[in-house]
Amino acid sequence: MEKILIKDVHIVNEGTITHGDILVHHGIIQEIGESISAKSPDVHVFDAEGKYLLPGVIDDQVHFREPGLTHKADIKSESRAAVAGGITSFMEMPNTNPQTTTIEKLEEKFAIAKKNSHANYSFMFGGTNDNLEEILKVDKKNVAGLKLFLGSSTGNMLVDDEKVLEKIFSSTDLRISVHCEDEETIKNNLAIYKERYGDDIPIHLHPIIRSEDACYISSSKAIELAKKTGAKLHVFHLSTAKETHLFDNKTPLEEKKITSEVCIHHLWFSDQDYEDKGTHIKWNPAVKTAADRDELLKALLDDRIDVIATDHAPHTLEEKNQAYTKAPSGGPLVQHALPAMLEFYHQGKITLEKIVEKMSHHPAILFQVEKRGFIREGYKADLVLVDLNAPWTVQKDNILYKCGWSPFEGTTFKSRITHTFVNGRLAYKNFKVYDDTFGERLTFDR
Repeated sequence: MEKILIKDVHIVNEGTITHGDILVHHGIIQEIGESISAKSPDVHVFDAEGKYLLPGVIDDQVHFREPGLTHKADIKSESRAAVAGGITSFMEMPNTNPQTTTIEKLEEKFAIAKKNSHANYSFMFGGTNDNLEEILKVDKKNVAGLKLFLGSSTGNMLVDDEKVLEKIFSSTDLRISVHCEDEETIKNNLAIYKERYGDDIPIHLHPIIRSEDACYISSSKAIELAKKTGAKLHVFHLSTAKETHLFDNKTPLEEKKITSEVCIHHLWFSDQDYEDKGTHIKWNPAVKTAADRDELLKALLDDRIDVIATDHAPHTLEEKNQAYTKAPSGGPLVQHALPAMLEFYHQGKITLEKIVEKMSHHPAILFQVEKRGFIREGYKADLVLVDLNAPWTVQKDNILYKCGWSPFEGTTFKSRITHTFVNGRLAYKNFKVYDDTFGERLTFDR
């Protein structure tokens, strides 16, 4: 389908909802207008029947587990789930096996994605206590950014040497994305409960172990260092009300040096859900109180929080169903993130325009993604068609994750993604992913 015409659609873009048609040619949005006619027989016409068209979601934080952990997930399987969820571009994290902490390993991941990804792709380069030389080789026009773990992580990816940390912050123009949890606080808390319960610590203590203090101490230190060095800092997955007050809503996003993100699970779940969901909602940082959840939404709406992401991080059910200390943190989310946000729209908590701003426009602006994230003439045709009144229930037979489960199982969503276009080609339609590979490597206007 080199030429497609999407007719009779409500276009949600740049703070407005307009009605019209969109013509796509060779993967590029050629024309947006009130009424466009197919001037040649080779145009494939989609009658949207008044559905809503959104720019494809750009997810700035996913773990697709390839290479090395492909029994849980891989780039092909999870990018299929992503396009089914309206995510047309992703930025994947470096804590694979081997870790993405050298240019050689980074390029190996790009080669895998070029062959297998249904969605557009880029990767974060991982910082460690001893790879500054490699960090300085990263081409900022071709790589999403730099990722640092300031709380416990895989292997040697915990950056805990303060001199090294300051050197990294001072030496790179890349936006530095950080996981902020204070390692010492967590270790001390864990020791208390491990002495009492052994490995089988009750799951409701997870947010007490990985506490508000653990998050705030680390986030505030990272921000202090960014201000000292002038680095561009992006704090991933805020989970506490207290942290939201560290961020500014008085500066336009294009000018912000210090930015933040919230993830779907921290907006949806609370500590009241541990009793029912158990370790299936064990994440780092932990899901915390309903009051934290409410304040995160408030900060999202008033622009202290800039981006919504997933932190998609699948594990097998066998792994998740272990005792507390052995059950890994993380869960699969890319297929259900946009439907969950649309549920908040139906509940009157957020507008469609704001959802699009935080999931599509702002990741594009923040990471300076070239010609994506907006419905504009001349931009790549990454587009998502949504029926706001087509209820469906998440169940085993419609879950596309390789791990085969979802924390949303049994949830009925009012809205359904009916079509996803990646680079102007139909990648997904009504629970079917088209098995050609459509993804392209993201480029950055830096």
